[in-house]
Amino acid sequence: METRRSNYHFFPIKVVATDIDDLNHVNNIVYLRYVQEAAGSHWHSAVPTELSSQIAWVVRRHEIDYLKPAFLGENLMVKTWVDNFTGVTSDRHCEILRDEEVLARSRTIWVCLDAKSFRPKRVSEEIADLFFSFS
Repeated sequence: METRRSNYHFFPIKVVATDIDDLNHVNNIVYLRYVQEAAGSHWHSAVPTELSSQIAWVVRRHEIDYLKPAFLGENLMVKTWVDNFTGVTSDRHCEILRDEEVLARSRTIWVCLDAKSFRPKRVSEEIADLFFSFS
């Protein structure tokens, strides 16, 4: 029996002045932007255009734990992976890292839509398999 493992995707971030709030650290809402940008980067790097152009994604739910602050000028890395696809949904995780230190963790439930009708669409096995390694 094959074992399925999530493929990790890494997305670099440079903290810029517009990311900083009145407390002189990255604003909480900016972490969500990082999560969304990393998800988009992973999607576009894993899925061929002829398939990705047929699908749109919307967020059903975000959960995020803020563990430590990030500051202006820091180089961060978002590590993201898809845990599973179930019907029309995708369960994606992210860790926002400074070096090896986890600053925030998130889980997002995404809903797959047909890009033309904007109606929910089941994630095909062909697409789901692009996010996993098998051994």
